[in-house]
Amino acid sequence: MSRPVPVDVVVIGAGAAGLMCAIEAGRRGRRVVVLDHARAPGEKIRISGGGRCNFTNRDAAPRNYLSANPGFAISALRRYTAQDFIARMDRRGIAWHEKTLGQLFCDGSARQVVDMLTDDLREAGGELRLSTAVTGIERTADGFTVATVNGTLASTSLVIACGGKSIPKMGATGFGYEVAERFGLALQPTRPGLVPLTLDPALLERLGPLAGVAVEARVSHGKGRNETRFEEGLLFTHRGLSGPAILQISSFWREGDEIALALAPGTDLFARLREARAAHGRQSPATALATLLPKRLAQLIAEREAGAVNLADLSDKALRRIDEAVNGWRLKPTGSEGYRTAEVTLGGVDTAGLDSRTLEARAVPGLYFVGEVVDVTGWLGGYNFQWAWSSGWVAGQVA
Repeated sequence: MSRPVPVDVVVIGAGAAGLMCAIEAGRRGRRVVVLDHARAPGEKIRISGGGRCNFTNRDAAPRNYLSANPGFAISALRRYTAQDFIARMDRRGIAWHEKTLGQLFCDGSARQVVDMLTDDLREAGGELRLSTAVTGIERTADGFTVATVNGTLASTSLVIACGGKSIPKMGATGFGYEVAERFGLALQPTRPGLVPLTLDPALLERLGPLAGVAVEARVSHGKGRNETRFEEGLLFTHRGLSGPAILQISSFWREGDEIALALAPGTDLFARLREARAAHGRQSPATALATLLPKRLAQLIAEREAGAVNLADLSDKALRRIDEAVNGWRLKPTGSEGYRTAEVTLGGVDTAGLDSRTLEARAVPGLYFVGEVVDVTGWLGGYNFQWAWSSGWVAGQVA
């Protein structure tokens, strides 16, 4: 058996966090090797944002992240900010634009971001080994040995950056969690996040005509001080509900919980319907609703709540019932579409076992966890990429 090849840092995972960490470690003069079982680096970067990569969010702050310890992300996000990554893009000459809510996208292909990172890695002296599955990891007196299908490496530092379970067709596995448990680190329960929600068959059949209909909506979960709400797009699908507002709320929703939908948020629909009744009594409720909602959605609600009548035939009580159906709709999803379509994995390596300033395992010197594998999950809109850049950068300063 050949002897392990000595290097300083082995990074497992050639995604956003892993490449960022490897670049920074390489710039410090460290001998770095990045391993990935995939055939290409940065696949989630490549497919994100419809191929244009929502690479960060201008407003990224700890409040935009979910974790058992919400304060854990503060150090990394403050030390390497969205503005720092924007400056990196500008130096590279990659054009970008802001869509909504601080979300930044490439003007061109997301491959530009992947190319920037792999070029930076090469210039920093790092090596990228693709199609290289890891078959074993052992701790040694000097650090770690990492066995792969293409040989064994010995390193003083080991960085786990192989993400979570989301989108298994892209090669996602639970390998990072297995490594954490192997070395005695605790895990927070994992579940799909930023994922479409499914509905029961009876409700789906009733909503069938709405598949493909999109509307700006306010979606909320919880009540009182525990309420979380997002006002973005909602999409009716053949399986249930999707769109940005639903993906956002899915990270807070748990099975058995209700969510509330307001399909004309910010509108006093009862007052609007009374005005329409006074001015256009012969108008149908569906026509009145269609001034605020997509036609198919307006028709379905009007038929269900009022039937084939004119506005003049409806009492105030009936108008309030329509208002409630539009802006006070409460429903209980049956589940989610799971990791198959989830954009992220909630939970992961418990932050109690990591140093927030370095991402190093407290009980295992030289072992680091960065990116999605850690129990830090951002909202939709570039926040998860920023956590990848920030956590990778932080670990790269010391690994």
